[in-house]
Amino acid sequence: MSDLYRRTVSLGCFILLLAGCVAVGEEFRTPTAQMIKNGVTTRAELLRLFGSPTQVGIEDGNQTWTWVYVRAGSFSRNLSKELHVTLTDRGVVKSYSYTSSLPEEVGRDIR
Repeated sequence: MSDLYRRTVSLGCFILLLAGCVAVGEEFRTPTAQMIKNGVTTRAELLRLFGSPTQVGIEDGNQTWTWVYVRAGSFSRNLSKELHVTLTDRGVVKSYSYTSSLPEEVGRDIR
């Protein structure tokens, strides 16, 4: 192989690597108000709907579960979505919030 050919292939691979997209976290369903109800939805239902949470924690003495999905590209902005759920001591949803910057969801009524 010629030196020029190797350099061209290496440069092409480097450009493809930079332009590639990286995903962090597992893709999860977009929640709707029908899926999650405060005081009703249980831990088991959350696991069935969204899979295992990406993060767990404590907020004001209550357990929290968070699902995070991020798509990052070197030539484009980072896109993400996050579902944050606060649970009661009985394992029922106390409150939740959902945010997304994914183009397919921005501007769409997700209620």
